[in-house]
Amino acid sequence: MRRLVLCIVALALLFPSLAQAYDLLVLQSKRSPAYDEVLKGFSERRNVSRRVIVLSDYAEVDVVRIAREDRPTLILAVGDAALAAARKVRTIPVVALMSLDLRRTQAAQPNLTGIDMFVAPESYCNLLRQMKARRVRIVYNPARSGWYLRQARQAAERAGIVLVAREVTEPRDTLARLASLAGKVDALWMLPDVTAVTRETAEAYFHFSQQQAVPVVSFAANYLGLGAAAVLEIDRAALGRQASEMVTSLLDGDGIDSTSLRFPHGVVLKTNAGILKRLGASLEE
Repeated sequence: MRRLVLCIVALALLFPSLAQAYDLLVLQSKRSPAYDEVLKGFSERRNVSRRVIVLSDYAEVDVVRIAREDRPTLILAVGDAALAAARKVRTIPVVALMSLDLRRTQAAQPNLTGIDMFVAPESYCNLLRQMKARRVRIVYNPARSGWYLRQARQAAERAGIVLVAREVTEPRDTLARLASLAGKVDALWMLPDVTAVTRETAEAYFHFSQQQAVPVVSFAANYLGLGAAAVLEIDRAALGRQASEMVTSLLDGDGIDSTSLRFPHGVVLKTNAGILKRLGASLEE
């Protein structure tokens, strides 16, 4: 009898689906405080049965086999590597978070939805209008953020802002594109575009800001210390709660459509008071 019990326990550990069915297969790219914060927010809303796999803990994970054998109702992919793994599954709805590749991937995969890492352009335009910026520079890679620029142009037009856009196809192009804007803009808008904004090119944005005395509006708080005047940063716990609402909707039977991708609802404004004062900028209407 003892040997039988041990065999059952071993099977349950190796094949969780034999022990109990679950609603959600959570694929997490790696162990990260940022991802933990998102998943904590996710767990606050609805307690769904789940299996969590941290991909970086294994040399290789056959997600297709796991999905076929376990048959979870949904997959939650957190991070770029998780999204890449989940893309191989075509028969189960996938909700993706914390990935800059989501928009490009979703267009060709109808079972995929999720929440962008881009903040809604209306939020940025409202911030820029408060700063009395009228001509705003954006450097972007059309392959990565061309879709966002199209929406940003519409939001800017409604806000009375003129966007001065410059295309880049590789990071080294960014320096020349910034130099061409000297004296032509009164604010810089940094996008989470991994071609236009890298560790090496980020300095060029703030060097331009100092030389031209124009503010930089960015997307992550770590840029405040480098010279950004203001950032609109995604609230990770709120992102998790928003994802929970999407998962609940899908578990309740709602389908995925072509317009199902969401902008993050929880966004926090953070500012660098010293930079704002030095540039004579204000965030008051």
